[in-house]
Order: sequence, then C-alpha cells, then structure tokens
Amino acid sequence: MSALGVAYIIIVFGLAGFFACRARARLLEQRGQKMHSLPLYYGWWAFFVTSAPALLFLLIWTISSDLYLERRAFSHLAAQNAAAQNAASAVAGVAASGAAPAQSAGFGLEKAVLSDLVKNLPALGGNIADYAQASYASVRKKLLTAKNIALVENGRNYMLPLAVEWLETRRILQKTGGAAAIILAAFAFVGSFYYVRPAFRARNKVERVIISTLFLASLLAIATTIGIVLSMLFQTVHFFESVSPRAFFFGTVWDPRFSTAAGEAGATGRFGLVPLLAGTLYIALVAMIVAVPVGLFAAIYMAEYASPGLRSVIKPLLEILAGIPTIVYGFFALMTIGPFLRDISAALAGGQSFIQAQSVLTAGLVMGIMLIPFVSSLSDDIITAVPRALRDGSYGLGATQSETVKKVVLPAALPGIVAALLLAASRAIGETMIVVLAAGVAANISFNPFAPMTTITVKIVNQLTGDLEFDSPQTLVAFALGMTLFVLTLLMNIFALYIVRKYREHYE
Repeated sequence: MSALGVAYIIIVFGLAGFFACRARARLLEQRGQKMHSLPLYYGWWAFFVTSAPALLFLLIWTISSDLYLERRAFSHLAAQNAAAQNAASAVAGVAASGAAPAQSAGFGLEKAVLSDLVKNLPALGGNIADYAQASYASVRKKLLTAKNIALVENGRNYMLPLAVEWLETRRILQKTGGAAAIILAAFAFVGSFYYVRPAFRARNKVERVIISTLFLASLLAIATTIGIVLSMLFQTVHFFESVSPRAFFFGTVWDPRFSTAAGEAGATGRFGLVPLLAGTLYIALVAMIVAVPVGLFAAIYMAEYASPGLRSVIKPLLEILAGIPTIVYGFFALMTIGPFLRDISAALAGGQSFIQAQSVLTAGLVMGIMLIPFVSSLSDDIITAVPRALRDGSYGLGATQSETVKKVVLPAALPGIVAALLLAASRAIGETMIVVLAAGVAANISFNPFAPMTTITVKIVNQLTGDLEFDSPQTLVAFALGMTLFVLTLLMNIFALYIVRKYREHYE
C-alpha cells in the first residue's frame, strides 16, 4: 500500500477517535460528572493524538527510506563499476585526440541509466527488462554523442538486477513503514480514551495545538519567502561573477546573445537593465492611470450612491473582469485595441499612423482594464467597512453626502485603498502575456507611449527558454532580473506603509 493510502487509514482512525471520545464525554456528562471542557474538545484532542504522531512517523519514514535507497543503489553501482572497468574501451584515435579513456565515462553512463530506471520503475510493471535495454541504449547514445567515444557493453548486465532489487527493497520498506504507522495509530486510538475524564483540560490542549498550527503556517510562509530569495540570490551572485554589476544596472543596451561581431569569439552580449526597467515602469504607470480613477470612482459610487439592487448587479459584472485569463486580454489587445488605435491615428493624421499596433499605450490600456476589478472591488469592500457612525456624525454636523465622502469616509478608508492600489501595481509590474502580445519584446528606451517597449518579466521568460546552458550568463541573467523585480516590489511595499502611517486617521 502506498504512503497516501496509509495516510487515509490513519485519518480514519483519527476520525473514529473523534466521534468515540466525543460520545464518551457526553455519556459522562449525562451521568452527572462535571467535565472541564465541552465534549467537542475531547473529540478533537483524540483526533490529534491518534493521527498526528502516526502521520509524522510516516513522513519521516518515507523520506528516510528514499534517502537510504538512493545511497545504497549508487554505492552498489560504484562498487560494480570499479570491478568492471575493463568492459569499456576507447575507439581508435581517441587517445591521439586527447580524449579521456572510455572507462572513465562508464560510471557516468551507468549512473544516468540507473537514475532513469529508478524514476520510472513504479510505472513499468512487467516491462522492466525492455525499458532498461531501451533506456541504456538511449543514454549511451547521448553520452557517445557528447564525449565522442564508444563503449563496449560487456559486464553491464548487473544494472537491471540492481534496479529490480531497488524496487523490491522499496516495497518492503513501504509495507514495513505503513504497517508500523497503522499500528501506532491503532494504539493511539485505544489510548485516547484515557484522556476522556473530568480533570483533563482538553480545551486548553486543543487551543495550544491550534495556536501551534497557526504559528507553523506563518513560519512556513516566511520560510518560503526566504527560500525564494536565497534561490535567486545565489544565482544572481553567480551571474555577477561574469557580468559587471555596473554594466547590468546602468547599461542602456539589452542584447544578451553571444556576440562575435567584434571579432571576439565567445564574447557575451550586453545586459543593460535600464531599457527593461523603463518599460516595466512606463507600462505599469499607464495601466494605473487607466485603472485607478475608473476603479476608485466605481467603488465610491457602489459604496455610497448606488441602490442595493443596482449594486448587486454592477459589482458582479465588474468582478467578471478579474476572472478572465490574461492571455485573453492579450488577444483582445493584439486583435482589437492595437489595430483600433492604429487606424484612429491614421485617420487623424491623414493616412500616416503615428501609433503602432504594439505599443506602450496598447499594453497599458488593456492592462488598466484588467486591473479595474482589483481596484474597484477591494476599495468598495474597504469603503463599505467604514463605521456607519462616522457618516451619521458628519451628517449631524450639517455636511453633505459628497463632503462626508471626501472628508470622512475616504480618509478613514485610506490605508485599505492604498493596499488595493499596491496590489494592482504589483499585478501590473508582474504581468507578462499582455505585454508580449500588446507591447512586443523590443527592449527600447523611449518616452513615446505610441512606440513598443518590453518589461522585465518578458525577458525573464525569454532567457529561461531555449537551448542555452544553465550556468551561462544568458540564463543566469533571469535570476538577476527576478531579484531586481523582488527588490522593486519590496520598495513599493515600504513606500505604501509610509504613506499609510503618515495619513492614517485615528478614531476613538
């Protein structure tokens, strides 16, 4: 049985403990005993005691088993390879060309084949031998193509038995760990009845478990953020070992391809960040200029002026925009908005269009439409949450409705509105598909909103697709761009917190 099936059985034991202990606690109350906690808390404590230790044991056993199997398999492989080094020989001319002896590549071949077998063995069924032969031939072909050597297949038949042994050992470990976890859950289920007694503080125990779970959830979120930053940071440092930070942050030309035009074979391209940063901020600015007034005014109307019936219709219609995939917005910009702006400009200029179909204006306009529901829906909820007493007090002092909205409601809702605008700006900076289809991929520096530009996220996608080596500057630059985007978003958050704290209205 798989680890997932064992986990289901453990959860069933936990649910059985929950219902049984809750029923026992109710029975004791009916007999006149005064319990410290409600029966529900005794049931939840039984569930935690029954399932949590067994699930933790199963998780540790599964991880440890995988690590043990991997080390054992490759240690056996290394021992067999040392005993069979004479099975491979180099083709004629290899030694003269200075290539490494063939036997030195034998372990690399076998390790690759065994790794492929280990990954695919659970799905092979009865075709293990056929798959092993095909996998061996495929990996050998790749190795021969890369190394320009030939290997003689003599004495390599031990790999298939080793893979089968790995599978059998894995099955035994899975059965042993699963049986041990189920037995542990069964013993915990029986022992959970001990806690159903008047003096046991079940409510306090359950609340501690809940608090610990909430703490672990917040810790997991922090750890995930740190992991993301560190993963980008190390690769960014590796990138700056090949490219000067000054050339990256202050460069005005983006051409990351290998350049041999200057006569330097293998010379790397130019990685100027300025065109990408300018395009990112420019397109995001145009999008916010479109989204903020429309979204904020729509939120004010829905929260303060619209009738309940009209609000129930307008709000869902606006929120439909948030559910449309961004690729659809990109097609809309490419097929409708871009040609429309180009034709309008051509008509105004007498036949010569001054707006390109792919431009900053096209991307910013469509992206602003996409951001309207983020601004309007969040701002509407925030404005609606302002206490009604503040409005009544303003009306009691003689203020009109518009004066109340401007002097009382909006200042009280300012922190939430700023958070909504920050969310919209972050979405605009991180958008990719709309920019690709509506603004193009040209890394230009221009203040002309009618010209094409591109953003950081577009180039991150471009640099991570293709056949370049992972440790090349052309690939590592994607991590430097990602780190730059992270720092930019962090600075936006800091600025938003400053604005909120400076202009927040405090009420008793």
